[in-house]
Amino acid sequence: MFASFAGVWTPLLHLRELRRGPRAVTLAGERLVVFRPPGADVAVLLDRCPHRGAALSLGRVTPQGCIECPFHGWQFDARGRNRHVPLDPDARLSRLSAQALPARVVGDLVWVYTDPSAEAPAEPVVAEGLRAASLARTYVQREWRCHWTRAMENMLDSPHLPFVHRRTIGKAMARQMTAASRMDVRWEATPWGGRASATLDGRDGGAYLEFHRPNVMALHIPVPGRHLRIHALVIPAEPGRTRLIICQSRDFARSRWLNPLFSWMNRRIADEDRAVVESIGSDEVPAAAQQRSVATDRATLQFRKYYFESLRGSASQPRSAG
Repeated sequence: MFASFAGVWTPLLHLRELRRGPRAVTLAGERLVVFRPPGADVAVLLDRCPHRGAALSLGRVTPQGCIECPFHGWQFDARGRNRHVPLDPDARLSRLSAQALPARVVGDLVWVYTDPSAEAPAEPVVAEGLRAASLARTYVQREWRCHWTRAMENMLDSPHLPFVHRRTIGKAMARQMTAASRMDVRWEATPWGGRASATLDGRDGGAYLEFHRPNVMALHIPVPGRHLRIHALVIPAEPGRTRLIICQSRDFARSRWLNPLFSWMNRRIADEDRAVVESIGSDEVPAAAQQRSVATDRATLQFRKYYFESLRGSASQPRSAG
């Protein structure tokens, strides 16, 4: 389960997607059902009933907070425990559980731990811009036809800004650089991943980005005395398909009437990246030795190192029933 993406906390979806009941989501090739039991934060189960394999996401949430299978009405609570088998009062419910995964609500997002066979070792470490209640946040979601590692690497890549984003966030850099310009990229390891910053011809504009393992980037945009971040949440769905959530957080311009403007800007930037990344193909990033790299690739090479040492080839096992 969760091939090459096991044993990690990952963002899954925005809470607003649960307003109309259970939601089916594919994560690293596994179909999940996400629902909100009354009086509880969130529940995430594998989206198949242990009885005949029907999709639980086609069912309903009962007043008791269980999800009911649409096929035979079996009911499962937030921990996957079977609470009722209709028409069979002698059924041994403890042997008829569904598969649950550890899940949390942090900020506006549902987070899930990709190993149902064990308790999550800790709470998810979430970037400030995604969790602080004092901040305004604007979300945009896109789907890219690529392996998630390609999209994640793109989010950590500074040298592409004056080329891919020459009309948007890379405009100033494109104007400043010359044929003889030099970019120096620095990487600092952190407990949650790493921090990358870059200078152009010795000038530091003050921006930097953080990599939060396994799949979140937070770009710190320098605005004196203000908080402004753009986050990229890169979520593997199926082979060759990645869900991308872009979140902008800020402590100014809080009016919800401004959200359409911020959404338009973030969609435009993400779509500039999309065409280039999709042109590479749907395979995962290769090991560093299989491609030619230069000094400005320092941050992306650190991501490849993490992926190949910690994620690639990983898999989790279902938790045994009872």
